[in-house]
Amino acid sequence: MNYRLFISDFDGTLVRADGTVSQKNIDAIAAYRKAGGIFVICTGRMLASIRMRLKELGLDEGYVIAFQGAQIADIRTGRLLRDHAFEGDDAVEILRFMEGMGLHIHAYAGDDFFANRRDPLLDSYERICGVKACVSEQPLSDMVASKHMRVVKLLTMQAQEEQEGVQRALEEKFGDRFFVTKSSAWIVEIMPKGQNKASAIGFLADAYHIPREEIAAIGDQENDKPMLEAVGGRFAVANAVDSLKKISTVVPSVEEDGVAYAIRNYAMKGRGEI
Repeated sequence: MNYRLFISDFDGTLVRADGTVSQKNIDAIAAYRKAGGIFVICTGRMLASIRMRLKELGLDEGYVIAFQGAQIADIRTGRLLRDHAFEGDDAVEILRFMEGMGLHIHAYAGDDFFANRRDPLLDSYERICGVKACVSEQPLSDMVASKHMRVVKLLTMQAQEEQEGVQRALEEKFGDRFFVTKSSAWIVEIMPKGQNKASAIGFLADAYHIPREEIAAIGDQENDKPMLEAVGGRFAVANAVDSLKKISTVVPSVEEDGVAYAIRNYAMKGRGEI
């Protein structure tokens, strides 16, 4: 066993465009675990969204990582072992800026999430993630402020051709204070400073007493880069963004069972070197 712990992103890495996980990936995960490996999902999704998908992967124990690492839960008990959120009025400040840009916005508070409008983008998100939004009748910034809401993550969705400009504006305004990243071709996310997938790696390494050089991770988007930079085995599916491919061993695409390929050909047999 070359990598005792294997961490996988979910959407675009393990889950295909039609929303399914291939039997080949499921079988590889089972074989890896049977051989003594530990397999963990690390996603930007909220816990309520990812929990419902764990059973089909055969994951009934261990940890699951949500919200880019801000929340980590025990799969068997559901107990939160890590739970971080924006401090003070930080979320309100960011929301007001995004509202001024006229963006489609989500605010996440634990197992609940709120949107500022009902449109095709929200319909698509709900369908993919299997969760339902509460659409606020007032500006999200006012709602969060008035209810003193504990916000874990903020997100904005837009057409692909608009994403670069939106991400740049948010990075210029908040990049020095918060973690601004892209998690898909149409989603930009903002997290509290230090709350990214690399922080989850530190938690898992300590929890399992496994050196980072014996941990492998696989992803497809910018938000996966901190995770990959924090481990010994770095893998990117062929459909990944170029910035991820540059620092990783590239395996077949999500549609061609890249996770299964990385597990069977590297994690269980030999090291993947850049």
